[in-house]
Amino acid sequence: MKKVKFIYNPNSGDKRIKNEIDKVIQIYQKYGYSVVPYRITRSRPNSDAFWDIDDNYDHILLSGGDGTIDLFINTIKELNIDIPVAILPSGTANDFANAIKYPHDVRECIKKIVNSEPRYVDIGKINDRYFINVASAGMFTDVSQKINPDVKNTIGKVSYYLKGIEEALNMRKFNINVKSQEMNYDGDMYLMLVFNGKTAGNINLAYKAEIDDGYLDVIIVKGTPLPKTLPLLVNILRGEHLEGYNENEILYFKTKKVVIDCKDELVTDIDGEKGPDFPLTIECIQKGIQLLGYE
Repeated sequence: MKKVKFIYNPNSGDKRIKNEIDKVIQIYQKYGYSVVPYRITRSRPNSDAFWDIDDNYDHILLSGGDGTIDLFINTIKELNIDIPVAILPSGTANDFANAIKYPHDVRECIKKIVNSEPRYVDIGKINDRYFINVASAGMFTDVSQKINPDVKNTIGKVSYYLKGIEEALNMRKFNINVKSQEMNYDGDMYLMLVFNGKTAGNINLAYKAEIDDGYLDVIIVKGTPLPKTLPLLVNILRGEHLEGYNENEILYFKTKKVVIDCKDELVTDIDGEKGPDFPLTIECIQKGIQLLGYE
């Protein structure tokens, strides 16, 4: 019988995963797998979840939101684990899981996982930390950090939208310096995003991104006057901002590595969690992990 390590965060999203553990085990057993569960807790290091990982495991099933998956991936890379990984989404946004089109129904998700072959996909690295979906800074990007966890778990995605509206009413420019083989920019911006995945807050911002092409997708919304910015924000919501875009308003490029600095007081965000301070060296780690369920 094949073995699966099931590592889950009981507090992610609406905490529904706590009521579905037996279902996860039941479905996996139906497909001929033995499940070894591990519940993460703040009182123990994340590395404890992987203490028994060896080649006897077929794959690791990670359950949580984007921030939790990010923490898991960092631990996996730190421990040099290279067995296939799969995701059972149970967070509030689940941006990376949604980009891979993992079903939110437990039965359908596991069915997709066990009937797939592992594929190597890229991950990002920002200074000395890894990220799975997006590294960002500027307007809207630290919304998840500012929301009370209890509020986020209670009203879910609505809390993101409410906080986003508050941010839009207090738009502020930041001066950044961007250097890569493809682009050099020194000027003002409202928002900077470096994607490995496609979405942030379930908005399809990097819809041209691929997680196995060896590149990260960089989107910078310049600090243009507000009358010019509002039509751009409308195009972003429509998913049309990368088509015939105006370089005076937005910069978009693919890169393997980019260095970004900002002298202003600006917090960075990695998959919904606080990121490192500037300056930032952000690079694509090609074939960073093996992933199941990716078509």
